Amino acid sequence: MTILEAQQRVDEWVRTIGVRYFSELTNMACLTEEVGELARVMARKYGDQSFKAGEHSDLGEEMADVLWVLLCLANQTGVDLTTALEKSFEKKTLRDAQRHKDNPKLKG
Repeated sequence: MTILEAQQRVDEWVRTIGVRYFSELTNMACLTEEVGELARVMARKYGDQSFKAGEHSDLGEEMADVLWVLLCLANQTGVDLTTALEKSFEKKTLRDAQRHKDNPKLKG
């Protein structure tokens, strides 16, 4: 599925099953919450914390939840994420063409 198709599918789901979008501010709070849930799993799986009894560690599920809300926000604010991501690649490529190669912290 392309990013555009994902945006369209989320929009269709929201309008038919979800009734309507939450407000942009509510979705921003939801995005923050979902990122926190992803961070919790990362801290337990790759960091120093351990899982509590009954906790699950589905990284894919948590990442998909983050993506879902981000797609909602893009739809609500009229952002074409495909175009935005292409511009981000261009910006990073121009800005960082040598920066990371010259970073002694990244050399193995």
